[in-house]
Parts: sequence; structure tokens; C-alpha cells
Amino acid sequence: MTILEVTNLTLDLPILSWDSRSLRRTFVGLSLGGQAFKTRSNKVSIRALDNISFTLMEGERVGLVGHNGSGKSSLLRVLAGIYTPSAGSVRMDGRPTATLDPATGMDLEAPGIENIFILGRIQGRTREQIASVLDWIGEFTGLGPFLDAPVKTYSAGMTARLAFAVATAFDPDILLMDEWIATGDEAFIGKAQDKLNDFVSRSRALVLATHNKEIIRRVCNKAMLLDKGRVVAFGPVEEVFEAQAQVG
Repeated sequence: MTILEVTNLTLDLPILSWDSRSLRRTFVGLSLGGQAFKTRSNKVSIRALDNISFTLMEGERVGLVGHNGSGKSSLLRVLAGIYTPSAGSVRMDGRPTATLDPATGMDLEAPGIENIFILGRIQGRTREQIASVLDWIGEFTGLGPFLDAPVKTYSAGMTARLAFAVATAFDPDILLMDEWIATGDEAFIGKAQDKLNDFVSRSRALVLATHNKEIIRRVCNKAMLLDKGRVVAFGPVEEVFEAQAQVG
């Protein structure tokens, strides 16, 4: 069963006015990995994604590989609905769950329990669904007594635990990850990794961007090599790694 179908996907990101110094234009183009071009409105845009097409079937897990600026994060943000494509289409059979930055949207002045609802709503969950996992989040994170305190009083590790727990509290359909989630507390890492492995296994499809080849080998059954916003190779993991070695 097809769960994700991407067709002729192109993404142009506006960057600078055309009157900016050519050296600066060149630097931005290289750092983002795309090609700079002038639009009719006299602006400079970067083609972050260039005519990408691929299909994922249910049960497939694809690892995105490529240099920084190759388009991995841009592709994830289009799939998550953060960026609107300039051309092409994305069709999904299911809800995307993105862990691109689990803490995005937190209100540091608000208590932890209110932030659980904020982050849950960002995921598109109902208040009833969020309420059903409150006890689990409090127990899993060890933050039960602190959930009534403002998040600004939390340590970095406590904040990371809360964001991680909300991000992994619900069964995902199409899971989008920008790097493997890491948490700050050493004592929590093993527990979090077990939960993360279970979370990924319950997803119907996975798109994971990471530079860690061992994680891709362990988690994914496909890989995609991106370069300057284009798909260079897509298929079995080791074949894509061989193609990556040739690209350099």
C-alpha cells in the first residue's frame, strides 16, 4: 500500500535582494546547497529542492543522506507542512508526525502540564487524546510533581524529557525525523532509546535525515542520497552509500 507519494516536488526559498553583493549571494547559495536565481520581483531565491519524485510503501523506512545543504531538512519540512512547495505535490495516506524540533512551540512561562497540551495540539491531537497520556508522561519523565511549575524553572534536561515524551506519546503514521532524538539527562538516555525504538517500529513509514550511517543501517530499509536539492540515488541502503562515496 502506498503511504507517501511525492511528485515533481520543487521548493524555492527567497533569500536576498538581487542588489546584494555577488560574493554574499555566492556564499548563501553554497551554504544552502542550491542554485541562486533572480525572480521577477528582483529577489534572490535558492532552489532548495529540484523536481523530486519518490514513493514510499507502508513499512518502508528511508534514511536521507547527503552533505549539509543538500536538501534533507527542506524535504522534511515540506513533508511536515512547514514549507509550501513551489511546484509538485505530496500525497499522504495518514498523518505526518514530525520530531524536527520537539520543543518548538513551548511556552516557557507556562507550567509543564499546559505545555503538554500546547505540544500535543501542535501535533494535531485532541484535548481528549492529550489528556489520556498525561499520567504516562508524568511517570515516564519523572516530572510528575513538577508539571505544575513553569517550564522556565526546568533544567535543560527536564525540558528535553518533557518535549521527548510528548513527541513520542502517540502512535505515528508517517514519522519525520531530523537526526535521531537525543535527550540531555544521562540517566534517561537508555530509557529514551528503548521508547524511541518502539516509537519508530510502530510508525507506518519513516523518513529520517541523519549523518549517522550506523543508525540508517539499523533502522532503515531504504536510503535516499540528495545533492543540491536533487535525488542522486534511491534504493537499498548499501547501494545508496556506495553512490554517496562516488559523489564524495
